[in-house]
Amino acid sequence: MKSICPRNVFSSIALIFLLCIFSAGASAQRSEGVSSPRPTPATSRVAEPPSAADPQLIQPEALVNILKSPTGPKPLIIQVGFRILYIQAHVPGSEYIGPASSADGIRRLRERVENLSRAQAIVLYCGCCPWSKCPNVNPAYEELRGMGFNNVKVLYIAHNFGTDWVDKGYPIAKRE
Repeated sequence: MKSICPRNVFSSIALIFLLCIFSAGASAQRSEGVSSPRPTPATSRVAEPPSAADPQLIQPEALVNILKSPTGPKPLIIQVGFRILYIQAHVPGSEYIGPASSADGIRRLRERVENLSRAQAIVLYCGCCPWSKCPNVNPAYEELRGMGFNNVKVLYIAHNFGTDWVDKGYPIAKRE
């Protein structure tokens, strides 16, 4: 198995962080009336810190338990963030769609789910940056809910995928 150079990982994380900051700023401009009526991640219910009673969020440990369970249906898991993060490490069995902060990412998400039952269990995640700054999870969640999906969860990643998933020893896949 090929190891990842720490310098490349650091550079990739720095680039993703800058993209998140830029995207969050662009989202804030849109919410001030420049463009989209869609709420920004920083102001949306989806991007607020979770509480135990929040039905649309799933904690990492809960998703790990579902993945490890030998019985029961598995949700469709969709990564709606940046490709470099998906290549480096992602939730096993998850599918890469692309950043939901872009029109292309939303289009690809719609195409992927359009023929599914609206009761299909779906888990969305990004992990590019801190939860309150993520430009991708809220647009993906809102799109699926707008399409009539009623069993959509968002994986709560407080800091980033590396800290809240990889560093905790949860299962990962690479370069799929």
